[in-house]
Amino acid sequence: MFAATPYATAAGDMFIDPLDGMFDASRYLSENAYGFLPVPIIITDPAVEGGAGMVGVFFHESEEDKEERLKAMQSSERAASHLLPPSASFLAAAYTGNDSWFAGAGHMAFWDKGNIRYTGGGGHGDVNLAFYGFGEVQLPSPIELNTRASGVFQSLRMRVKESPLFLGVLQRAISAEMQPSRFDALDDSTLPDDIKQQIKNALTVETKTSGLGLVAEYDTRDNVFSPKEGYLYSLKWVRFDDAVGSDVDYNLTILEGLNYWRLKEDWRMGLKLYSENVNPSGFLPPFATPTMISRGIPAGRYQGNHVQQSEVEMQYEMGFRWELLAFLGAGRIANDLDDIGSSNSLINKGAGFRYHVARRYGFFMGLDLARGPEDTVWYIQAGSAW
Repeated sequence: MFAATPYATAAGDMFIDPLDGMFDASRYLSENAYGFLPVPIIITDPAVEGGAGMVGVFFHESEEDKEERLKAMQSSERAASHLLPPSASFLAAAYTGNDSWFAGAGHMAFWDKGNIRYTGGGGHGDVNLAFYGFGEVQLPSPIELNTRASGVFQSLRMRVKESPLFLGVLQRAISAEMQPSRFDALDDSTLPDDIKQQIKNALTVETKTSGLGLVAEYDTRDNVFSPKEGYLYSLKWVRFDDAVGSDVDYNLTILEGLNYWRLKEDWRMGLKLYSENVNPSGFLPPFATPTMISRGIPAGRYQGNHVQQSEVEMQYEMGFRWELLAFLGAGRIANDLDDIGSSNSLINKGAGFRYHVARRYGFFMGLDLARGPEDTVWYIQAGSAW
């Protein structure tokens, strides 16, 4: 027992930041060859009847980068600000109360001093979700829909000269098999027969979507995991086509703007702007249809060919280790772009906190409590919620 004491003390010291004596996983993640940050997934979304899972976050650094971060940690509370971000890998798995499950992996790499960026991942899931309709075409009661799907995504971007502008290419592919439990809710609805048949065709299908596209990014954020200042604006255009193995032909366009401002020494503000649009000839499968993704909004609850969202977040820093935050968002969906202005606004709001769990990487974790149009949900957050 006594022989183990020095080891236990040394192991404990690995998780203590000498700067403030608080818990910090930076040293463990950087010095342990198998070190990873476990992020629990507590699913409270009523759409899947709750659940749990785990994400493992692995950071990868060169010896030169390690030395630079170590020096920064000894002299600055915000050691990761404006340093080259480390590459990171992710492993994830989750299981829910309605027997849905998912497993996947991903990798984010920075090469050539950050001038080349790669993001990629893939996974497989068996998900049971209620289907409510597309845009303004809503059912009187939802249809229980099972989707078994495998998917991959990749993006490679290169910096334009020495600017914050990155240009690149991306790929998306999903192979899925969908099967509804029954169509009673659809058959009993007052929708026209041709619309009913289109929905049935979209929900009962074994299909593949495969697309190639272009991406442009403007990135001045001070940290890729938990930004405090800077901007990230991105424009993505993807063509899904039979020529690259897709069963459905359409275009996908995504415009996103993330803004981070420091208002005062302890106060910050964030603003998210998001627009996603597709142009199919009929209804797309639900997994390919744009959907509202916000804290407090059930997964897959609101879908349509056109989605527009915005969210503002205020953050108060209690020193460099703890933060409090509150957020308010709104979004709209429609099948026709001309109808987006007259569609109902979907409001989400909430509050939360963050803890600086890995100062070496500028990585925060915390908890958010959010209220949407129907339910109150809480989330464990790793990094930025956006």
